[in-house]
Amino acid sequence: MHTYPNVQLFIDGAWRDSADGATIAVTDPATDETLGHVARATTADLDLALAAADKGFRIWRDTSAFDRSKLMRRAADLLRERKDGIAWMMTREQGKPLAQAGMEIMLAADIIDWFAEEARRTYGQIIPARLGNVSQLVTKVPVGPVAAFTPWNFPINQVVRKLSAAVATGCSIIVKAPEETPASPSELIRAFVDAGIPDGVVNLVYGVPAEISEYLIAHPVIQKISFTGSTPVGKHLASLAGRHMKRATMELGGHAPVLIFDDADVTKAIEVMAATKYRNAGQVCVSPTRFLVQDGVADQFVEGFVNAARAVKVGNGLDADTQMGPLANERRIPAIEAMIGDAVDLGADLLTGGRRIGNVGNFFEPTVVSNVPVSAKMMNDEPFGPVAIVNRFGTFNEAVAEANRLPFGLASYAFTGSASTAQALGRKVNAGMLTINHNGLSLPEVPFGGIKDSGYGTEGGSEAVGAYLESRFVTQMG
Repeated sequence: MHTYPNVQLFIDGAWRDSADGATIAVTDPATDETLGHVARATTADLDLALAAADKGFRIWRDTSAFDRSKLMRRAADLLRERKDGIAWMMTREQGKPLAQAGMEIMLAADIIDWFAEEARRTYGQIIPARLGNVSQLVTKVPVGPVAAFTPWNFPINQVVRKLSAAVATGCSIIVKAPEETPASPSELIRAFVDAGIPDGVVNLVYGVPAEISEYLIAHPVIQKISFTGSTPVGKHLASLAGRHMKRATMELGGHAPVLIFDDADVTKAIEVMAATKYRNAGQVCVSPTRFLVQDGVADQFVEGFVNAARAVKVGNGLDADTQMGPLANERRIPAIEAMIGDAVDLGADLLTGGRRIGNVGNFFEPTVVSNVPVSAKMMNDEPFGPVAIVNRFGTFNEAVAEANRLPFGLASYAFTGSASTAQALGRKVNAGMLTINHNGLSLPEVPFGGIKDSGYGTEGGSEAVGAYLESRFVTQMG
């Protein structure tokens, strides 16, 4: 039997309540039941975490990359061993099906392993000098203590990329994890603690997001910011980081287009995209939202996709046959209902779904809306829920124009049987990530990040490590 814990802060090697004992209730989105409570950090707690991170950095920066890598691999193995219990906690607090929670944990362990190995290869340079008695060296050193801010939709995987990059490169870190889903990220931290991470290197806090972010970002101890969340909040935090000359990685919102051409394998497109759209109830920053389907296959795609949406089994994530759980927050339901109502009022066709399911929990029907005018709210703001928009296009240029119309540029998808079309999409679709004829995003070894209003920097691939390192140039004569 699994039990849901009351979640504490982790500061300077110790699990502890907040300084004033304040807590925040944690609710099961499937049952509306209060699961437990999480400690709410005060300024005094943040000061302790900052002092710990400062101390931890001085220890960890002088630990060899080889030893850091070994510790991280132990943490990854512990996470795998504890998968079942952690997945149960994640499903209770976030709502996603138990199988998806387990997959998130196993992917997180792979991410830790990948960063552990990548950080051992952060090579510097020897630059040929103009004079024979001069040496010119570039070395890579950790930037310093990091503040990381993560959302509730992927409670572990949104933390693990930031945590792994920091720990691998020799930085210390303060993780501000989500209050709505606190238990599973605390177990990720516990894996690092039990693997032997020195006191102060990794710290974990929860509390009022605005208060914590504004305090940590401005503090002189913090040298690097990493944030995942909405574009408006990200812009605010990026401006605050810039005001204090702190480097920042911003992984913000998207509104991912899916371009399906007449020569595509439509059956495959439906199968891959229905699973991708309704994963985690559409609460995914790279979730496909604007399906742009060429006229010749539009009817076939719409019929097949609507049938796939209707076949999705919605229920409590702990039930073995559930394919889509509840929305994580009750506030998402009226927001999605308003978007659907606005689109229908403007002439869109509601093909399936569009309603809340029951009166207990935050369940919502998998939804498909077609012929949506570009003036509709859902065509311009990310639905962040189980809503698919299906519109038609005639030509390649029309599809690309719509794909690029919005200020977002995170993920994009396409299905085509033409190599030339695929190559042209790679050049012309303005997004940080494009996956063609499959869903190939989010692997540890590939870049993960956006452009334009979807942020900057990457949290995957070899480039992710560089954001936590500084280049130091040393030249010597003699």
